[in-house]
This record gives sequence, C-alpha cells and structure tokens, in this order.
Amino acid sequence: MKDPIKVFGNVGSPYTQKILALLRYRNIPYTVSWGDVVHNLSLLKIEPPKPVLLPTIVLKNNDGKNICKTDTTPIIRYLEEINKTKSVIPHHPVLNFLNYLLEDFADEWTTKYMFHYRWHFEQDAENAKKMLVLQHKLNIDNELMEQFSEAIADRQINRLWVVGSNNETENLIDQSYKRYLKLLESHLTISTFMFGQRPSSADFGMYGQLSQLVGFDPTPRDIAYKISPRTISWVNILSDLSGLHNKGGIGEFFGIDNNKDTDSELNYFKDNDSGWFDVNSIPKSLLDIFNEIGRVYIPCLFANARAFDNGDKIWETKIDNAVWKQKTFPYQAKCLKWIKDEFNKLSEDNKEITLQILKGSGCEKILN
Repeated sequence: MKDPIKVFGNVGSPYTQKILALLRYRNIPYTVSWGDVVHNLSLLKIEPPKPVLLPTIVLKNNDGKNICKTDTTPIIRYLEEINKTKSVIPHHPVLNFLNYLLEDFADEWTTKYMFHYRWHFEQDAENAKKMLVLQHKLNIDNELMEQFSEAIADRQINRLWVVGSNNETENLIDQSYKRYLKLLESHLTISTFMFGQRPSSADFGMYGQLSQLVGFDPTPRDIAYKISPRTISWVNILSDLSGLHNKGGIGEFFGIDNNKDTDSELNYFKDNDSGWFDVNSIPKSLLDIFNEIGRVYIPCLFANARAFDNGDKIWETKIDNAVWKQKTFPYQAKCLKWIKDEFNKLSEDNKEITLQILKGSGCEKILN
C-alpha cells in the first residue's frame, strides 16, 4: 500500500476508534482528520459517500482514483484482501464465523450500552454534549458551544427510545453491561484476546465501544473500574498494538517469555495459521460470552427482522424477561441476513461443529 489510508471520523465515535486501533495493530499507514466528514472531504475535493458514516475511509484503487468506504466490518475484510500481514480474521472457518458473530454483537448490541449511559444520565450527558462539540471545533466560543451542546443533547436524548433505552429497559441494559464486564474479566484471566494469542476483528469491535464506555463516559467507566479492572487495562493496551509482531514489543503482558528463543512460535504475527484457539478446545469463558449474545442480542435481531418484513416502524418483544421496544432498523435486518450468509458459507461438517459449539446459547436459533 503506497499511500496512507485517509480516515475521517470523530474522537467520540466507537467505530472510528475501532478502525484506528486495527490500522495501528496491522501497521497500515494512515492519516486521520477529525471533525465534519463532508467538510473535510470537500477540502480534498472528494465526493462524500451516501450515506456518510463514521468513520469514512479514503484509499486509492488500482487506477489511482480515490474511493470512499464506510461500515467497519466490510472495511476490515477489504483491508484483508489488500494487505496480508497481521490478519485479524481467524483462519479456521468455524472460528471465522464465531468471530463475525461476536464482532456483530459488539457493533450492534454493546453500542446500546454506550448510547444509553451517555444520554440517559445527567452527568454523562453534560460531559458528552460539551466534549463532542469541543472535539469537533476546539476554539469555538463559549456562547456557540452552549448552543451546539444543547442542540446535540436534545437530539440524542430524544433518540434514546430509538435504540431501546427507556425507564423500562434501563435495568436490562445495566445488568447486561455488568454481566458483559464480568464475562470479560473471566476470559481475560486465561486469554489476552478473544480467540487466542492474537487479536481478531471482534476484539477491535469490542474495543471500539469499550473505548467510550471506560474512557469517555463517567457512569459506565465507574462501573467498569469496580467490576473488571482487566477490561480497563485491556482497553488501554488494545488502543495501540503496533509493536505486537514476531520479535519484541510483546512482553509478559501477552503471556510470552521474551527470554526464550521464541522466533518459531511467534511467526503467527506474520502467518495466519497460528495463535488462534483450537476449534475443538474453545474455553468456557468465551462460550459464556456467546450465552450473553443469545440471551439479549439474538431476540433483538429476530424481533427487528420480523418487524422489517412486516413493514412495522416499531417493534416490541421480551428480552431477558423485560419488555423491549424500539424503532425498526433496516440495517440490523441486514445484519441478521449477513450472519446467516456467513454461516451458509461453511461446509456441512463445519456447520455441525458450529451448531455444537453454540448449542444451548440461544445463538444457534438464528442458524437453524
């Protein structure tokens, strides 16, 4: 890759943080422009994509022309095609699928934690409305800052119901977040990353949301410090894994003894065949995370897809014995389809292995 990738995003965007951390890990050169994406693209005479999402990346195709890409999941897969080193996609088809499902959960469900805490609680909303304006334009005068801050807060608080955050679901979201932190605390005691000794795209999806939950918003940060100090440390480290390679830059944090001659063991940072869990011995701590996915996210996907198919603008269902009501998202209907598409790419044998791994979690319901 001759030219650095141009990233256009926002500091407070978990998806921007997701892709930047991944680019750093993979040692892919990039530049980042903060602020208004359309404005920043216009300065470079680049036509913005439709729709404009955070982040938007710009890179050159084989003809040397600028192309814009949005949506981090397909961006990551595209980067795998054009850059083969330090892959974040597990080589085994079953692990590849599980990674896809976990990344989708991080992007589409744990973002509900982030949005809920950021705008449901007064102290968090006070923090977010000012920080988001200042991160957009640092030298804005105080009067304009107050005007824009109030406008942002009003818009986002009025959108809480869209993602399902309200007084009825407040406890459900809070309890799911706390379980999630406990599950991560347990898993990180035995593995530095979700699928073994190297980070996957799911790790970066989880990092993106957690970068806000433990690094930006006061209430979920306080909760995380009490429940999962390992998650706090993991998020801090995952922000920059550029030094994680086959020689050095690793250290005891990653469970590797640098005093040994480990060159042959560490080649998996160049190759994609090593460093992942054996599909036949996935730890219970990871399976427990999939139980949480089946408990809260899968019912959401089902209900949203039914509403979309029926043309309903709002849907309601029971999630974890609580009433959940929100706006129908066409994108999440696509998410369900894409998960099924990924599953259907598997051989019959690998489908059976996947179903056995997920048996009883609730995740298998969307695959049958």
